[in-house]
Formats: sequence, structure tokens, C-alpha cells
Amino acid sequence: MDKKLLDILVCPICKGQLVHLRTENELICKFDRLAYPIKEGIPIMLENEARSLSSDEVEAVR
Repeated sequence: MDKKLLDILVCPICKGQLVHLRTENELICKFDRLAYPIKEGIPIMLENEARSLSSDEVEAVR
């Protein structure tokens, strides 16, 4: 993903910062415990497309 795009993207729910997980192709919001998918290089920033994260998954994100 483009660094400039990552700098301006925020969680659509809480407007918080996102963490990019390259290996999983996801953008993570630790506060809302959601992982937004990146499909074909395009972040899908819809709550109904995000998957919920467990506490362990959130803690593993740096």
C-alpha cells in the first residue's frame, strides 16, 4: 500500500489510527478490535466488511 494513503486513512468508526499488517493484507483498528481487508490494493473501509479481532490478536499487533 502507498505510504501517503496509509498516513491519511483512519478507522471509519472511531477515527483512530490504523496499523497495516502486510502479511495479512489488513488494516487494524486496535480500539474497535476490527480488521479491515485490503483487496487488490484497495482498503475496504466498511464496518460490515471488517472482521472482529480477539483480545489475543489485538495484543499481538504492534
